[in-house]
Amino acid sequence: MGSQIAVRIPDELDKEISSLAERMHLKRSDIVRLALKKFIKDIHKKEEAGPYEKVKYLVGSISSGVPDLGEEHREYLVKRFKKDA
Repeated sequence: MGSQIAVRIPDELDKEISSLAERMHLKRSDIVRLALKKFIKDIHKKEEAGPYEKVKYLVGSISSGVPDLGEEHREYLVKRFKKDA
């Protein structure tokens, strides 16, 4: 196998890893290896994602309080610019 790495982890995380290893009939090192592979894969996915993918969790998360803003946005902008002028 490849190189070796030593990492200190909190007791609670150690218990979780041990519990998972027992339930899945794997070694603790296998659990850690799988977790690292998934983490690295997820990071690469985020780096390769397009602009929409990077912010899609934000879409629809903020309310303006104006129910027809999407349909009447031009009118609201014109009204706002006249008010500020």
